[in-house]
Amino acid sequence: MKLIKKILLVLLVIVIIASGFVVYKGYSLYKDALKTMSLEDKIESIKSDDSYVQIKDLPNNYKNAVVSVEDRRFYEHGPIDIIAIMRAVLTNIVHADFLEGGSTITQQVAKNLYFIATDSNVAYRKIAEVFMAYDLEKAYEKDDILEFYVNTIYFGDGYYGIKEACEGYLEKSPSDMTLHEATMMAGIPNAPSVYAPTANFDLTLNRQKKVISTMVENGYLSQEQADELIKQQPKSFK
Repeated sequence: MKLIKKILLVLLVIVIIASGFVVYKGYSLYKDALKTMSLEDKIESIKSDDSYVQIKDLPNNYKNAVVSVEDRRFYEHGPIDIIAIMRAVLTNIVHADFLEGGSTITQQVAKNLYFIATDSNVAYRKIAEVFMAYDLEKAYEKDDILEFYVNTIYFGDGYYGIKEACEGYLEKSPSDMTLHEATMMAGIPNAPSVYAPTANFDLTLNRQKKVISTMVENGYLSQEQADELIKQQPKSFK
């Protein structure tokens, strides 16, 4: 029994040391990122792009669809969502596959702003994203962060941000999206190479159904509206 306790104690010490090292490396990555450009300057640089869209110019249906499918508790939690992380871990363990992530919209913005191209260890990057997420939520309102998100996410086919994606896929501006189009566009960034309508339209429609179902679950749509939207799904893209 004493031997088992000693072994467990040694393992615990190893885990603590390893965890501390990962946090240290992640914090270092976060600090190095800020040295390249401050958060304020980074935000100003993306807002100066011609394709930048303000959140007030986006349909409410699109904003609701994004929040519903990407981070349903976005307006309730802080930079990270412990409940979502635990739910994702449980889901992935049960299915023995990586089916669900626990990153918040704020963490995804942090990644898009600073860490999308980094070749650093995934664990270090995740820690860096958390530190950056805290900075984002300290400096900006939730609607600002959602605005940054839809302007920095990738939609496939070389389209970055909702304006480029709408003009490329829908041949219209984001403000003119219908409810049907909004639910489709909200689903693409989860895996653009898979869900982009030019990649595999059947998978695009399946992902759209997922977006619609989450909107029903979260009170953004009635079941009747959802059924009607699914009926409207075309057989092919353009």
